[in-house]
Amino acid sequence: MRYFELLDDMDIQDRWLPGEARNSQGLEIDDIWQFADGCPVQIKEQLRIPISHPGALLDYATTSVGGTPVVHRRVANIFSELASDDVQIIPVEVEGQTEPYFILVATRNIRCIDVQQSSEVKYWLPEDERPEKTGTYRAVSNMRIDSTKVGEAKVFRPWGWTVALIVSEHIKEGLERAGVTGMRFEEVTGPSAISPEEREHNRKLKVLYDRTETARTEFWRTLGTLDENAILPIVVGGGWPARRQVWRVIHRPEGRTLFVTDGLSDFFVETVEPSVGFGLELALETNEPQTDWPVTLLERIANELVGHEHLREPARTGILSMEVDGERMPEPLLTKEGRVGVLLGMDTPTLPGHFTMPDGQVRLVTVKTLMPRELTYLLEHGREELLHRFNQSSPGHLSKAWRQPVV
Repeated sequence: MRYFELLDDMDIQDRWLPGEARNSQGLEIDDIWQFADGCPVQIKEQLRIPISHPGALLDYATTSVGGTPVVHRRVANIFSELASDDVQIIPVEVEGQTEPYFILVATRNIRCIDVQQSSEVKYWLPEDERPEKTGTYRAVSNMRIDSTKVGEAKVFRPWGWTVALIVSEHIKEGLERAGVTGMRFEEVTGPSAISPEEREHNRKLKVLYDRTETARTEFWRTLGTLDENAILPIVVGGGWPARRQVWRVIHRPEGRTLFVTDGLSDFFVETVEPSVGFGLELALETNEPQTDWPVTLLERIANELVGHEHLREPARTGILSMEVDGERMPEPLLTKEGRVGVLLGMDTPTLPGHFTMPDGQVRLVTVKTLMPRELTYLLEHGREELLHRFNQSSPGHLSKAWRQPVV
């Protein structure tokens, strides 16, 4: 019997991303990882799934952090029909949708990873200072399983690496016949398909990933307390240099929070050569508590810079003003056209303008939100007087959704 890892197809353009499950009061549940543990769960209330990123709905999608599979009824029916002993189907309400959706729980956890045939397996070590994980899998690349250890299971998660959802060939064929959307498959049985050349290529990629991520994380920690528990969606794919879009949260003095992009200065994955990518990262600082709109705003600004080379150069070297889509942005920031104006590259004594990576200098580009009246003033009179007025307040680079305009 052949087996396949069932994956969320993140290469689909303009697709939705489901958020983590919430209870009937609209609060995120305590254990968002329980649905991907490979064991039955006990749910006693109606769960709701918010939409963390709007787009075309798919029959199969997973949440960004907990890895919870959220499936349409047609997918749930196939699993119920072909693997009823291996799954638990939990009805959920998806934000703004009348179509039936469910959480798909694989209830079997099987020790079956073939360490010799998998391309690379890493373990948690004592020096990692995670004693509860020591000796367990830390990473599994191009996983292969020993199918003789699976028994009669058609759907399961591998012991020690439950991020993977495995289905039998029979299940795969049923899903493909039904034409369900949002999923792709990678075989996990048979010899590894990775050639020695591909292994070396992947090794070089990992070295570059580790080097850039380590250096940038060290820099973020010089700016304040890096929030390791902040749950922000990580997007794989797109036009960022290393095809990964990450945002970090840093807590600063006086109750300020700094939101930063973490990947615009990655190396370019196509060339697998050391570089600082686009040579910049974005930083938006606010003193407004418990707010999440800055991440959405940073994502939209970053995508504009990624998609337009003529915007990246002034962002790297000077000051740039621009407008982005204002959907799901605070109402006071919106222009009559539903846009949000921002000023990029404003100097501030409280943040460095550049930082050093192993492969070059990176500019830290501040993001200042503009009130609609300020945007109009900038377009009519230029930015010098506006910058002067911002700098009269301290610190002038802070972004707020609720403030009086300076003009």
